[in-house]
Amino acid sequence: MTVIMFTMRQKLTIFFVKKSDGTSDYEGHCWPGASMWLDFVNPSVREFWAGKFPVDQYQGTTERTYTWNDMNEPSVFSGPEITMHKDARHFNGWEHREVHNIYGFFQSMASFNGQLLRSNKRLRTFLLVRSFFVGSQRYATVWTGDNAAEWSHLKQSIPMLLSISVSGIPSVGADVGGFFKDPDGQLITRWYQAGAFQPFFRAHGHIETKRREPWLFSERENNAMREAVIRRYILLPYWYTLFYEHTKTGVPPMRPVWSEFPEDEAAFDEEREWMVGSGILVRPVVEPDVQQVSLYLPGIGQTWFDWDTHKMYLSPGAIYTDTPLEKIPVYQRGGTIIPVRERQRRASMLQRNDPITLYIASELDREFANGTIYMDDGESHNYKDKNEYLYWGFVYKKASEYNYAIMSKNLDKNGKFDPDVWVERIVIRGVRYYPRAVHMYYEDYNPEDLEYTHDRDQRLIVIRKPGVYISREWRIDIHV
Repeated sequence: MTVIMFTMRQKLTIFFVKKSDGTSDYEGHCWPGASMWLDFVNPSVREFWAGKFPVDQYQGTTERTYTWNDMNEPSVFSGPEITMHKDARHFNGWEHREVHNIYGFFQSMASFNGQLLRSNKRLRTFLLVRSFFVGSQRYATVWTGDNAAEWSHLKQSIPMLLSISVSGIPSVGADVGGFFKDPDGQLITRWYQAGAFQPFFRAHGHIETKRREPWLFSERENNAMREAVIRRYILLPYWYTLFYEHTKTGVPPMRPVWSEFPEDEAAFDEEREWMVGSGILVRPVVEPDVQQVSLYLPGIGQTWFDWDTHKMYLSPGAIYTDTPLEKIPVYQRGGTIIPVRERQRRASMLQRNDPITLYIASELDREFANGTIYMDDGESHNYKDKNEYLYWGFVYKKASEYNYAIMSKNLDKNGKFDPDVWVERIVIRGVRYYPRAVHMYYEDYNPEDLEYTHDRDQRLIVIRKPGVYISREWRIDIHV
């Protein structure tokens, strides 16, 4: 919320938005009561605002205290359409009607710069905003505003987030559980399950709603919400890679199904499900008392694997899947490799040196898959200032009649990041052969036998503790 109390009026009067006369300060009503609004169209105001972020001005905070710009459309309770009068005057005489859509954008710019100054530009920022414009993705994460604890709002959040994503704003989310009203246990559980697979994942509610922490609901609902949060943490290496790749390609992490399958017309109007990157399809439950849902598996001759059961499906076509409260319908696309971290931690920063597990989903026809992983220190600007990052690729393929290979390759040799992170496990889905032995080749070392299990019924191979480092080239051969 961008509101300056009247106690600062005399000192800052030249920084405020003016009434239509261009002289007197514009006044309105917002959460603090009688209020005035800083004119962020003015570069001097943005500089002033950015200078108000140092740690010493906020007792008890640290460099890792971040910012939330709410109500920054701007919201004026006493104004027309609950916003500022269109003839209010801004810097250089601009009327508000001409700058309304960029007012919040300019505040985001100023807050972003203030966050940078807070750590003397050493740490990255995090900024959450409600008002956004073209270019806001450079500064902030966006959420969809004040929704309600209603099934229709959960359902509608999916096309809303997809629309914002394809508009160029990749870090988006909706208030999990609904901001207004009180969700019951079933609704909030299903919302956690949907939100865990959306870019910005946050539970939030109005101050006058009932407490809604997961442990306040039934044991079954609490466990289901916990499992959704665990799923989120597990997939963080994949999410982080997708956001890096967005900076290179502009493709958002959360994608409409049609963006990955433009040749499949049946996917064009699909609003119940979405893709996370190119490798994961999510179809959450968005209606009450549903024990089974239908979902559409897109693509021509595309293989899909239920993330939980490893069961394989061939598209295109609709399928039905059981959805007890604990079930989140999630499918891995054949031909992809997904990096995850499966050790449970209390915070993502505690995962930084945890090992990686690779989930390989084989294509049915080519018996091929590939994937990528991006890593850096997660908090500084060394990834761009000192090239301290890594971007590696993985390939699984049929190398010969008697051999399948898994290989790693450095995709960006400018990267200098060398973490102490190794591969703990490799899971291969869609196996149609019987392995005799698994050997690992690592740099100049001789072949090493690896432990593995093979489940014929599930067509699954699990390779245990290959022990290879993410930042080294290696090869694993599966002999058949």
